[in-house]
Amino acid sequence: MIARLPVTLAAVAALFTVASAQLEVLSPGGSNEWWVANTSNLLVWNCKESQVQTFNVLVDNPNMASAEAIIAQQANFDCSLTVTQDQMGGFPVGTGYTVQLANPINDSDIYAQSSPFEIKAANSPFPSTTSVDSATVTSASGTSAGSSSASPTSGSSSDSSKSNDSASLKASMGYATAFAAAIVGMYLL
Repeated sequence: MIARLPVTLAAVAALFTVASAQLEVLSPGGSNEWWVANTSNLLVWNCKESQVQTFNVLVDNPNMASAEAIIAQQANFDCSLTVTQDQMGGFPVGTGYTVQLANPINDSDIYAQSSPFEIKAANSPFPSTTSVDSATVTSASGTSAGSSSASPTSGSSSDSSKSNDSASLKASMGYATAFAAAIVGMYLL
C-alpha cells in the first residue's frame, strides 16, 4: 500500500499541473499587441478554461533582475482588467516584456505567460484590435487620461461563451477521468 502512495501523489500532482496550465494570457503579447507607458493598459486572459481561482500578475523583462508583481490576488473570473498607470510602476519603454500569471502563494509557480511584447512611449497609439477567443475587442485611445477602453465589435461573444462553457465541461470531464485513472492505477499496483 505504501508503495502505491508515490504513484498516486504523482498522478494527483500531474492533474493539478494540467488544470493550471490551461490559463492563458490573451493580451498583451506579440508584435500587434503592446502597452503604452505612463497610462492604463488592458490585460486579458482566458478565465473560463481554468480552475485557478486567483493569481498574482507579474511583469518580467530580460533586463530586470526579477519579475515585478504589479497586482496581488487577482480573481480569475474577471477575464480582463485595466492595469493602471500606478500599477505599471514606470516600466521603461522597451521590448521583451512578458506578463506572468502566478500562484499567489509562490510567484515562481507560473500558471501562464504572455508572448513577449513592447511597452511603447507615452502618447503612442494603442493597438487597434485585440483577438480574444473568437470575439474581437477594439481598444480606443483619446481620453484625457490616456487610458484605453475595450468593447466587443463582434456578435460572436455569446458563441464564445458557449464555446468556453463547452471547453470547461470537457476539461472537467478530462480531470474526472484522469483522477479515476489514478485511483484505478493505485489499486492495480
